[in-house]
Amino acid sequence: MLLYILRRAASAISVIFVTLVASYALFLLAPTDPAGTICGPKCTPDRAAEITKALELEEPPLLQIGAYLKGVVAGRDYEIGGTVRECDAPCLGYSFALGRPVTELIGDALPVTLSIVGGAAIIYFGTGVLVGTLAARHRGTTLDRLAVSSSLTINSVPYFIVVLLVALYLSGVVIPRSEYHPLLENPLAWAAGLMAAWLTLGLTNAASYTRYSRAAMIESLGQDYVRTARSKGISERRVVYRHGVRAGLSPVVTIVGLDIAYQLTNTLFTESIFGLPGLGLLTLRAFNTYDLPVLLGSVLVGSTVLVLMNLLVDIIYSFLDPRVRIA
Repeated sequence: MLLYILRRAASAISVIFVTLVASYALFLLAPTDPAGTICGPKCTPDRAAEITKALELEEPPLLQIGAYLKGVVAGRDYEIGGTVRECDAPCLGYSFALGRPVTELIGDALPVTLSIVGGAAIIYFGTGVLVGTLAARHRGTTLDRLAVSSSLTINSVPYFIVVLLVALYLSGVVIPRSEYHPLLENPLAWAAGLMAAWLTLGLTNAASYTRYSRAAMIESLGQDYVRTARSKGISERRVVYRHGVRAGLSPVVTIVGLDIAYQLTNTLFTESIFGLPGLGLLTLRAFNTYDLPVLLGSVLVGSTVLVLMNLLVDIIYSFLDPRVRIA
């Protein structure tokens, strides 16, 4: 098991490194003028020269990438207008539009996105697994048909319509108005301000997880070891929740792990509609202002999250499914 984890960790690090180099080349080694793009349409020649010097854009590509990698590991200083701005490790660049290191900007936005995705994941995973398990246990009954039809109905409505309806008619009326408060400062205000985003993202995704869980549980409850457990006189509740759920959760956990990683980098619409200053909203504003360092940092954070979640899912999968054996 330890050797497997080490191999997967080495593979994850190599993927992150390749993504980092490729992303830097895409954003800052393009044939266009990166300094002019970052500076904007009203850029003066002096300002463009400052950005070029600060980013070392006149250096050979390998030296530029090397300086960026060094900044990620050990930090970096940027000289702007005769003033030296420190960027502590891990330094993901400097936003010339906002006048702050990219790491600080992402550090402010990431807790918001993590709060949204984490709370929603608890709702859709818990609700989906519970309803899907009950539907599988009572397969063919009215409960089963109601669960399946309801999930199909919810999934047939585009997500952006659901978000807009909640924001227009429920947020601030039935559900507390959306706003972000740091968790440690006021836990109740933190939860209340995120309730609309949690319920919208959680319940819409719960429909899909109901079907995933139902299908996985039907397959799991038909396995030989489940029939053997029943033949030994073990109670049906214990057979379902002790033996069936553990194996049935394995494919669902794989999906939820990838979904969480995807949503961490794709909550743009949710954050925009509810006005929550998360990573998606930061990336959108960077795109509108051509803030290449922020875009580059967002891509790197997103790819790192995706790779690490894949690694975590692979490890959890081996513990959940007793049929999986890794040498």
